[in-house]
Formats: sequence, structure tokens, C-alpha cells
Amino acid sequence: MHYIMDWKIPSNYIFDNFGSHMTLNYRIIGQGPALIILHGLFGSLDNWMSMAKYLAVNSTVFLVDLRNHGQSFHDHEFNYEVMVTDLGDLLNDLSVTDYSILGHSMGGKVAMFHSARSPHGIKKMIIVDIAPKKYPDYHQQILDGLSSINPEELSSRRQADDLLSKFVHDPAVRQFLLKNLKRNSNGSFAWKINLTAIRDHIDAVGDGLPPKELIQIPTLFIRGGSSEYIREEDYSDIHKQFPQSIINTVPGVGHWIHAEAPQVFLEMAQTFLDQD
Repeated sequence: MHYIMDWKIPSNYIFDNFGSHMTLNYRIIGQGPALIILHGLFGSLDNWMSMAKYLAVNSTVFLVDLRNHGQSFHDHEFNYEVMVTDLGDLLNDLSVTDYSILGHSMGGKVAMFHSARSPHGIKKMIIVDIAPKKYPDYHQQILDGLSSINPEELSSRRQADDLLSKFVHDPAVRQFLLKNLKRNSNGSFAWKINLTAIRDHIDAVGDGLPPKELIQIPTLFIRGGSSEYIREEDYSDIHKQFPQSIINTVPGVGHWIHAEAPQVFLEMAQTFLDQD
């Protein structure tokens, strides 16, 4: 479903058998300058709807499901190169040429790689709790937990939560992960995410932006004070690759800053977007 205001939108879920491309699932709300929002690993555009409603007061917000997530297509190829191509194709389809990008975690990396390939037209970027560096695999326990669940054998979401609790102890994180379960028309469960592709290519999710890339776009990095994703020792490398960057910390919150401190996050993001 799309929420469209003053924007000419082509059909969604396009696949051209003559060599075009599959189109990412998206929603559009609001009016004003274009703002693209990209979710993180195991996330979806639905996770950002509440934030988007506030940001849409001053922006036309494009929420996007990246490949293998949400309602977008599944494909075994999964890395930043193909995700950047997907995003570029979508922006071309929608005729979006001047825009800002907000990306969380993996979505922030997609924004970084996209800005290195196609910097023209990007006004500003907001990168949420991720640095341009290479990361080790932090997600193996989560992947083991999700892989232990056979959706076809589930009788309830409670059963899935019980199974996942053996691997993921935080109830809030389990609730977030289990949003990836859907019910089929026959009442059975299935994954929205392409768990096989994510598991097989999890190393690629940690890839860093090549050090030679210099991004001359005004960029706000927002980090969680209790998160390990951006550390103070990363600051110099961030400023080196993003000379027009600033780094703001939200004290006492972890990786999901927008969920843990929504008002502070929104004020930081909107203030940055409003600046000339």
C-alpha cells in the first residue's frame, strides 16, 4: 500500500523479464523535500512508520524495504553492491533526483555505499549507529536462533518466542525479530525475510566502505551512548572519510536509538535536515 502526495508513482513490484529489474517495496507519506529511509538488518520499513509520520510534516518520506526484507523480493545475492543498485533503480523509477537519506545500521551502510557511487543529488545524510569500518559478525547467535525455528511447524507466535528465547534473552529484541514472521492465507507461518540468503552472506553485511572513498556530503552520525557500533576511536576515521560530518551521541541508549529515545532522535534528525 502506498501513501502518495503530489508524486507520480509507477506500479510497485515490477519485474521485466526482458532484463530490467525487480522493484523494492516502498511507501510514501508527507509533502516537501524527499527523504529516503533505509532500515537495518532483520528490519523493514514498518519499523520506521512512526518516525516517518513525524518527519513527513516537513518532508516527502520514502520508506523502503531492502531486498530479502519486509515485502521486497527475495534473491540469494546479498551484498552492498546489489543493494545500492536496487536503490538506484528505485530512485530512477520514481524520478527522485534531489533527496536526503536516513539509514540505520545496515541501511546506513547502504547509504554510504550509495553516496560513494552516486553522490549527485544527495543533499544530506543521517547515519544511525554505524561507522564506515568493517565489522565482525555480531549476529551468529541471532541467526542460530532464527534458524532453529521451522515456521511450518509453529502453532503460535508464543511457541516461536519460546524457541528463540534459548538464543536471544532480551524480550524486546525477540519481539523485533519475530515481526519477520507472517501468517499465510491457510493459517501457517512463514518468514518475511530471506533467512537463507542473509545467513549465507552475513559476512558481506559487515563490509566497510573502502578507505579511499571520500564523501563530500553533509552527514550526521547519531550513535547510541551504550552501543558498541560507533566508538570514540572511530571518530577520526569517520571525519577523514566524511569531512563534512558531525557526530552526536544519545546517552544511555543502545543500537535502536529511534525506538529507545524517539523524541531525542527526531529532534536531532529534524534540526539537521532544517539547517541550511
